Amino acid sequence: MKVHFANELERLAANDSRVVLVTGDLGFGAFEGFQERFPKQYLNVGVAEQNMIGVSTGLALSGFIVFAYSIGNFSTLRCLEQIRNDAAYHRANVKVVAMGGGFSYGPLGMSHHATEDIAVMRAIPEVLTLAPGSTRNVGECMTILASHQGTGYLRLDKSFADLRHDSVPFRFGTWPVLREGPRATLVSVGGILAEVLDAADTLASEGVFCRVVNAVQLSQIQPESIGDSLGDAKHIFTVEEHVRTGGLFGLVSESIARLRMSREVVALSIGDEFETSVGSQSYLRTQHELSAHQIAETVRSLVSQT
Repeated sequence: MKVHFANELERLAANDSRVVLVTGDLGFGAFEGFQERFPKQYLNVGVAEQNMIGVSTGLALSGFIVFAYSIGNFSTLRCLEQIRNDAAYHRANVKVVAMGGGFSYGPLGMSHHATEDIAVMRAIPEVLTLAPGSTRNVGECMTILASHQGTGYLRLDKSFADLRHDSVPFRFGTWPVLREGPRATLVSVGGILAEVLDAADTLASEGVFCRVVNAVQLSQIQPESIGDSLGDAKHIFTVEEHVRTGGLFGLVSESIARLRMSREVVALSIGDEFETSVGSQSYLRTQHELSAHQIAETVRSLVSQT
């Protein structure tokens, strides 16, 4: 998704000179084109993420639309105080970008796992939190963030779903429904959408048709909109490369409770523990039963009981 982010940022910067990229000495192999085309709209602050958010807030309060980019936890947990107190409290146009959601940087160990970020960022008041599941979603999210007045969070992933050109687009305040089916609803966030779609295709080949929902927006979305996207299936499965607490499972469960809907929500997630293993994203997903095969197996076993 990094390359698609860079391409979309160039498009935004070409149309609006207020769009600025601030990076914490990262993005090599993707941002050279932006730096060459828009040298006055690019700033590398070095390996200093807290300062990156402070500088970004200053620029935003001076009239710029700032995308502040780093990887994994570095753009969120390392500078959470600055995001909360400097940017969000002042409704500054700082769009915090984390490349490497979930286990994207699995080979580098738990310090690089972004597995609590959704819970943290969606809890900060007035921060628009978005997590694209496909490369097309990246452009849709960035267009929304650029026009949104206030602080935002964009969670990018090394993996992504390859959506068809005619797939339902993401629009602010909605969750696109990508597959229809009455047996169960699978709600996915981020790049693991690719695994969920594969699992849904496997189940459909067996006659178990499931609705698939792409939960791109994780804050500033109404419970009624979430409820509409879930459909009428009794079983709802939330699938996320994130700890169980406070992420997609929490958001769906909160919405169902507020709407007083009678549904069973099953969390397919990392669980509430640190991952101490080192390995690729696909390997770590398998360790937590989040591969397409394992998702299909879990859904199949529970749906077959009803």
